[in-house]
Amino acid sequence: MNDDKGEGVAIANLIGADGCSIVGWVYRWTTGAHAVMWDVHGPQPVQEIRPDLTAEQQQEIDFHGLKRIGSGEGG
Repeated sequence: MNDDKGEGVAIANLIGADGCSIVGWVYRWTTGAHAVMWDVHGPQPVQEIRPDLTAEQQQEIDFHGLKRIGSGEGG
């Protein structure tokens, strides 16, 4: 994706429950919005984000919700 053409730019990796696998990415769009893009396996539990995002960015992508994927916990 190309930020010069109004597309998103990957700004962080989503690290899986094993603490080392990249399961997705956080993208920042030219509008300032943030979004998650998963790898080919789809949504998976996320342990951490590298590099870390601000509290506001984490809230926008619902980081706490990403950590609960597949756990059976409600929102």
